Amino acid sequence: MSTDPHSLSSFAEAPLPGFTFENPLPEAVKPAIPHGAEDFRKDHRARLRQRFTDGGATAMPDYELLELVLFRAIARQDVKPIARRLMAEFGDFNSILAAEPRRLAKIKGVGASVVQELKIVEAAAHRMARARIMDRPILSSWDALLDYCKTVMAYRQVEQFRILFLDRKNILIGDEEQQKGTVDHVPVYPREVVKRALELNASALILVHNHPSGDPTPSGADIDMTNRIKDAADVLGVILHDHLIIGKSENFSFRSAGYL
Repeated sequence: MSTDPHSLSSFAEAPLPGFTFENPLPEAVKPAIPHGAEDFRKDHRARLRQRFTDGGATAMPDYELLELVLFRAIARQDVKPIARRLMAEFGDFNSILAAEPRRLAKIKGVGASVVQELKIVEAAAHRMARARIMDRPILSSWDALLDYCKTVMAYRQVEQFRILFLDRKNILIGDEEQQKGTVDHVPVYPREVVKRALELNASALILVHNHPSGDPTPSGADIDMTNRIKDAADVLGVILHDHLIIGKSENFSFRSAGYL
């Protein structure tokens, strides 16, 4: 499967991967509020907001931080049950943000406004992480690069393959998602990888993909694919700096492990 090349003339302002709906998602039904519950809801929201103001996010568990986001989407409803259902389904705050909109919408009480708020928070996190690697030599900003890759990829439920394109000074000139796959496989075509490098006049590459299982150990297919891309790149004088596999708690570097 090939991908359509697109211009990166203004990469710093390139839009983050978004989401669209063929049909608008239904908003959560707002039940009638029992007598006295309105004051309790307001007090609960005020207490959580004050805790965040006083101590920041580190003072709050995931489900309470999630409630703060849900407050923005649902004005007059107890959001704690929705937060609990999301946590039960996805496990943690990061996995909720990374979840596909259609999966989120299957959770009772989650409507279009909730999905939108979650995706805005996710996009902001991606934008902040990407800002740390823009216009800087990647090889001397390695920790920031790993943080960016983890933010964007570690909590996805399916495999994603990205390529970072570098110029002669190892400045990042492109960051592109080439393919999406299943929970344990993503198709990658070496010819398309090298073709895109030539289109961008890139001098070097860093390959990145995630393992949704959390274990970053490379498979035989990962090793074979990396070797085939390296062989194709070598022919055209393009350097393959590394292939990173991103897990939820650990990463794997082909270069550090001696595979490159």
